[in-house]
Parts: sequence; structure tokens; C-alpha cells
Amino acid sequence: MKAHSFDSRTCILGEGALWHPLRQQLFWFDILKKNLFSRIGHKVLSWSFDDTVSAAGWVSQETLLIASARALFLFNMEKATIELIVDLEKDNPITRSNDGRADPFGGFWIGTMGLDAEIGAGAIYRFYRGELRKVHDNITISNAICFSPDNHYAYFCDTWQRQILRQRLDDKGWPSEIAEVFIDLNKQGLNPDGAVVDALGNLWSAQWNASRVACYNSSGQFLHAIKFPAKQITCPAFGGPQLSTLYVTSAQIGITNPKSYDGQVYQVDIQTRGQAEHQVIL
Repeated sequence: MKAHSFDSRTCILGEGALWHPLRQQLFWFDILKKNLFSRIGHKVLSWSFDDTVSAAGWVSQETLLIASARALFLFNMEKATIELIVDLEKDNPITRSNDGRADPFGGFWIGTMGLDAEIGAGAIYRFYRGELRKVHDNITISNAICFSPDNHYAYFCDTWQRQILRQRLDDKGWPSEIAEVFIDLNKQGLNPDGAVVDALGNLWSAQWNASRVACYNSSGQFLHAIKFPAKQITCPAFGGPQLSTLYVTSAQIGITNPKSYDGQVYQVDIQTRGQAEHQVIL
């Protein structure tokens, strides 16, 4: 499996890869440039915002739910219009949103973190049917939010702790049990970033500063890893007509002399199918 560049535009902090199943189109963010990117064939697309933006879920053919540093808002891609849905840590000036993903129940999970990765400054929230509820606090760098195909588990991590956690969900998608350690990467010195789960229940973890996405089975056992040219791989997403293409974002931030391949978005064809991204139900 060999990775190829999908989009050569470089991101300072690429994140939030999302394959829109109705549009058959990939979206991603450069958090620090405050941009949303996409492309249709050779046509490149971008939208700029007044605040940092980091993650999204799809609501309809034309509309995304986007997380900014201070809010969740609806963004109509055709009209380029914004509608505020709910404030997010509006009165906390030291944090911003980071990783997020829609869950199988129509909810949207979004994590926050300190602007300078202050220890314990962040949290993880779930937005569901008009309610934004904090589900975890004391998070330093929120990441790896994704869900098992049987709808029973949510996964997430605090990159700073180097552990991916798994938590049982109830029949409405709210956490019902205490989160448990699913994958511990401390011995390997690996830093889990964004993650996604395929249709078989395997978790694919982007690992910061390691040039790779690693695949683990539903028991948390390492299966294999895919290498990428960029050093700082940030967020994976399954897409393509058969959901058998793995797209990954990357970042240039912190690299003294970044190369042309740092910060690009990559794609690689894999042997398994991903899950279609879930719709956010307002």
C-alpha cells in the first residue's frame, strides 16, 4: 500500500478530514489558517473564517456542522452562510476546538484543548438534539474521536497521555460506563492523533511525529502500519466510491525547515472498507 498526494496545498495544521457521503467529496481544515478546504477533481475549493475551525459533520447535501474555537455553527457551502447553533467554551479565551466526529446516533462529539496545549485545559463534549453536554474534562489534547460499527463504543484520546480510550454507549449514544484504556502507546513513545474505525471494527490511528497511520483490531492489537511522506500525520478518513481509500491530513507546525510534502493531504487504497460518516441530526 503506497500513499500518494491527494492535494498539494500545504497546511500549517491540517485536521478534521471528512468524506461527505452524499457529495462524494473530501473536506478538511487548516486550523491555524482558519480555512476549510475541498476539491472536486482538479478544481480546488477553500473557504475562510474569522476564527479557527477544526472539525465537521455533515447535516445535508449543502450543509456542514462546523466546530470553531467558540461555537458549533451550520455552514451552507453553496451560499457560504453561517448560522450559530450553540456556543462552545465561549468564555474560555485559552482554548479552541480540535478533533471531532459525528456519532451513529446523530450526535456530534467535539474536543477542545489549550491554545498552547496547557495541561488539562481541554474537554470533550457531545452535541445531541440541541443539547451540548460535557462528557470528559481535564483533557490536554483531545483526539481520536470515532465509533465502533456496532454502535456500542466511542473511542477518544488525550494525545498527551499516549492512550486511546474506549467507552460503552447507551441506546441514545451517551457514555454509560467508565472509559477504559484500549491502546497504550507509552512504551513505544507514540503520540495518537486523529483516528477512524473501519467496517470490521479495526481502529486506524494517525500517529503524530511518526509518519504513519497504524491499524489495530477490535481487541486493541497492532495489525500493521502505513507510512506517509509527511512526518506529522494528523487525521484519517475513509472515502471514495467503495469507502476503500484512506485519506490523511498532515501538518507543518513545529518543523524548522518543512519540506514540500509536509502539510499535504494524502490518499492510499486499502483492502478493507470504512464506515460511511454519520449524519448529524439537529
